Amino acid sequence: MDLYRIDSHKLMYHPDRIAQWQKAGDEWEQAKSVYPLYVEIAPAGACNHRCTFCAVDYIGYKTRSLEKDLLKRRVAEMAERGVKSIMYAGEGEPLLHRHIGELIVHTQKVGIDVALTTNAVALNEHLIQEALGSVTWIKASVNAGTRETYSKVHQTKADDFDRVFRNLTKAAEVKRANRYHCTIGVQMVLLPENQHEAVTLTARAKDAGADYVVIKPYSQHLMSPGTMEKGYKAFDYSRIFPMEQALVALDDDRFKVIFRRRTMEKLVEGDRRYSVCQATPFFWAYVMANGAVYGCSAYLEDARFCYGNLNEQSFAEVWEGESRRQNFHYVRRELNISECRQNCRMDEVNRYLWDLQHPPAHVNFI
Repeated sequence: MDLYRIDSHKLMYHPDRIAQWQKAGDEWEQAKSVYPLYVEIAPAGACNHRCTFCAVDYIGYKTRSLEKDLLKRRVAEMAERGVKSIMYAGEGEPLLHRHIGELIVHTQKVGIDVALTTNAVALNEHLIQEALGSVTWIKASVNAGTRETYSKVHQTKADDFDRVFRNLTKAAEVKRANRYHCTIGVQMVLLPENQHEAVTLTARAKDAGADYVVIKPYSQHLMSPGTMEKGYKAFDYSRIFPMEQALVALDDDRFKVIFRRRTMEKLVEGDRRYSVCQATPFFWAYVMANGAVYGCSAYLEDARFCYGNLNEQSFAEVWEGESRRQNFHYVRRELNISECRQNCRMDEVNRYLWDLQHPPAHVNFI
């Protein structure tokens, strides 16, 4: 059972923000004050791995990071404007930021839920002790069940595989000892070269004390020529469906297996069911390691979706500024979503919002 709705969405739990969005319609003066519920922040641009499926390889893993005190101010501004959650992840490895623990603690203190998506190599005991109590969830990207395949997919040394599981085991121990509420997850992107190790990875993650494992399909980023050349887009996920039974057999009261079958089926079907992106530029935002704020992570370094830079402006100035106004009109009137990434992060949100705007007959007969 997908207790965390990872294969769906949770926008329906924010009716006030949805009502604000509906009331705004095509009117920018009202739309500009609809702030995101969720922001993804890349505290660091560098990465210690070069995963074969990386969607943002085109950015170049630049060695840059957001300045600690400035980011803390901007995060506080986000809290004041109604941002509910921040995921530290991004185009680099977030744990490579020298002050990531302090940033996590600060984010939670100002009233924002904090999450981490990480390869977990740098999830050392000091960071676990410092920040685990402030984190809502951690998702470790571990895309193989053996050292050898891990080394090939992550393009790193095989010892990192062992280090990751030592770190996850320690995090689970600290969580239990302190009765922290942090949910610890492991995620695997299914690829031709690792598909045979999904069950092995799941069993290992369970033994390490993780709360869940996500098995998800690859999604081609249209700006990533490096992954395009590998042919992952042509992988037939319908052949993988029988695997679900063996994976779910590992599921119990403490440990959950989330096999993202719905997402895989959408890739096979290729049907979006909506013609306009309703989520952008409203319900989420992305902050790059250079401070640039984007309305969609599928269009990083595309000027049409860049609203400003947190190094130069406050979050409110960026969010209510001219660049976002232009993007607001562009997305509603000109964007051809066939250019967009299939199964993008806001796909389920978009399906929900489209249904709200295009209800079926007899909706009052609840």
